[in-house]
Amino acid sequence: MKLRFLGGAGTVTGSRYLLSDDKHRLLVDCGMYQGVKMLRKRNWAPFPVEPSTIDAVVLTHAHIDHSGYLPALVKNGFRGKIYCTKATHELCKVLLPDAGYLQEEDARYAFRKGFSKHDRPEPLFTEKDAFEALKYFESFHYHEAFEPVKGFEVSFTPAGHILGSSCVNVSHAGSDRTVVFSGDVGRQDDVIMRAPEPIGKADVLVCESTYGDRLHGEADPETTLAEIIARTAARGGVTLMPAFAVGRAQMLLYLVHKLIAEQRIPRLPVYLNSPMAIRATEIFSRHHKEHKLNEAQCELIDENTNFVRTVEESIELTGKRFPAIIISASGMASGGRVLHHLKALLPNPRNSIVFAGFQAPGTRGDALVNGAESVKIHGEYWPVKAEIHNLDSLSAHGDYQEILDWLGQGALKPEKVYITHGELVASDIMRKRIRDRFGWNCEVPELFDEVEV
Repeated sequence: MKLRFLGGAGTVTGSRYLLSDDKHRLLVDCGMYQGVKMLRKRNWAPFPVEPSTIDAVVLTHAHIDHSGYLPALVKNGFRGKIYCTKATHELCKVLLPDAGYLQEEDARYAFRKGFSKHDRPEPLFTEKDAFEALKYFESFHYHEAFEPVKGFEVSFTPAGHILGSSCVNVSHAGSDRTVVFSGDVGRQDDVIMRAPEPIGKADVLVCESTYGDRLHGEADPETTLAEIIARTAARGGVTLMPAFAVGRAQMLLYLVHKLIAEQRIPRLPVYLNSPMAIRATEIFSRHHKEHKLNEAQCELIDENTNFVRTVEESIELTGKRFPAIIISASGMASGGRVLHHLKALLPNPRNSIVFAGFQAPGTRGDALVNGAESVKIHGEYWPVKAEIHNLDSLSAHGDYQEILDWLGQGALKPEKVYITHGELVASDIMRKRIRDRFGWNCEVPELFDEVEV
């Protein structure tokens, strides 16, 4: 059996791994690249292997950097099944069509405003393409074994990152080998998600390293968030939180309403301006077993949030200037309605922009948290006068210590560990930390490397 790294090598996006034997090909994750232009351009390159030759796809979770290329894969000839957990399936029904719609909108906007270098900018895939891809989905419960292709047995175990997120366990009958893909590993003590389940057995482990070179801050995020919101409101400003539609948006809503109920911040109007995040919040409320919030806490979020559903409502909200809290996708400010809010709010020092997770190099979020004096949005540069904050302690990714602790919870003794899904420095530091703590044979693969497993 062979393992080829088609993405997620040397970067935190574009997760794609190909397992194959003499007869079959199984793709684990099919993500889009995000961040710097040289990475985004990979989305437009021909897929590294002919899509029609892939027998099946298995997803670790629904985030776009793990699932977002699926509509393009189907568009270009893939006709196998796409397997995932129940919650991941529900979330992909929201995320993939929304991603297609946003790409169509961005292409139309670029054409209308004339800031694209192409005469007629086109989306990578459309909303229709995404709905077509969803026809190939099939979902399973955690710990439920299935055979996506002959000779490969797969099961999912909870990874604690977002709803439905999983480690993918693949056993190959022909070689009697087990390969485990960590996916994105959650926190040991997340605000709303349960901790990741320890891995039982793996001959080969493919492990993420998003925070392989750093620890999350020790400051209490609730206190810090309360101080930012209160200070911003006191000067008449708006607190804008760019947030991933799945996971962080729901967590931020919970924290904001908790702070209001405890009278630690003023009773401000709270807006969720992301149709995708609104639908994800509804899904979140249906999957109580995967998170810590009870039904009453979910209802608190639902009843006290103003859901901004239509374009007209979004435009109206963007024009308002009273103190408020706005949560809008995307989490790295790479697209979506949050861009219009940024254009309106960045030039005013009364306002605050609060990021709550990892910012991939090359994204607007990365530029803003690293002190950019201006950022380019829709072909124009906008001055940064608002306060910028990054509460990485609210990230849904475990830091290196949390991942080390998680790896040490079971009886895991892999023969080989491949460190992926991290920037090069982070991955290499993670490699050294795992080697030093456990004595395991670790390697950071390069893009398109192929190894025997």
